[in-house]
Amino acid sequence: MFNFSNYPVWLNLTIFAMAAGIVCFSGARLSIYADTIADRTGWGRAFIGALLLGGAASLPEIATTATASAIGNAPLAANNLLGEIGMQMAILALIDMAMVKGALTFFAPQPVLMLGGVILVILLGLVLAANAVGEFISLFGIGLWSVIVFGAYLISLHTIQRYERQDYWRPVTLPHQPAVEAIEQRRQNYIHLSLKRIFLYFAANSFVVLIAGWILAQIADTLGEQTVLGDSFIGATLLALATSLPEGIATISAVRLGAFDLAISNIFGSNSLTVSLFFIADIFYREGTIFAAMDRPSMFMGALAIVLTCIFLWGLLERDNQTVYGMGVDSAMVISVYLGGLLLLYSKETL
Repeated sequence: MFNFSNYPVWLNLTIFAMAAGIVCFSGARLSIYADTIADRTGWGRAFIGALLLGGAASLPEIATTATASAIGNAPLAANNLLGEIGMQMAILALIDMAMVKGALTFFAPQPVLMLGGVILVILLGLVLAANAVGEFISLFGIGLWSVIVFGAYLISLHTIQRYERQDYWRPVTLPHQPAVEAIEQRRQNYIHLSLKRIFLYFAANSFVVLIAGWILAQIADTLGEQTVLGDSFIGATLLALATSLPEGIATISAVRLGAFDLAISNIFGSNSLTVSLFFIADIFYREGTIFAAMDRPSMFMGALAIVLTCIFLWGLLERDNQTVYGMGVDSAMVISVYLGGLLLLYSKETL
């Protein structure tokens, strides 16, 4: 529809900023409607965060993955997917530093969040295993490994919903939630709306996020071509940042509402959905199987994503409210490890 490569850099940056503003507005509404849906239906915030909120915020990622795979740029698709996971973990840590008076993981004691993190690690492990072992069965260019990853993701959604509804165990001490009154006040603002209308508003804002996010991804790809950076680094940073913006805005909105569990489940659930998109990439990539075309930088980003997820899992298990520069110790570790990983990736790309 638009050929952004014909535009100068300053104009692309302007359009990028405008699209980002639209995503900020609609992404914030998504968190409000998702929290209301979770309250009305009783499905649980972790399940809603993983399925509806994570899925809606990941719509631009689906379009970007399909496009990159269809044009035969498998490294860009793989690095975009795996790079976005690390990017979102770093965004969650930055939100902890800027908005939470304490450690974010301390104020989210729900055990189901740890289950979401474990599921994400399992899915990432399957991706790394697929690349290491290689494809042994494929049909119409779609490998068995991508089917396994996608199937594992679907099973995980059912597992999270079942786990959240059961009272298997709960922490003995619960943190004080200062935003409870604000949450109840917000819910009163939507009490006159039917559940059908709330779903409709959620779908409308999701469509806006899809269009604006697609524009962000296209401009990010164009800016990558207008610079001297490689596809792997661009896919893991600039393109990942563009497609991570909807999740980031939705997470910020959830934290502002005091729904800390929704914020973490949104990131974990969105990242799990991101891993499952290798199935979509495999469908559109016609030069073989997607895992066979992955490069070493994408494998590095996958390993880095596992490390970052495990650091937050550590924080959820320990539930220590000690802070460093206003954020939890786990968030500080995530930012340090992520920046170190990007520096290492960039140094390898430029050698």
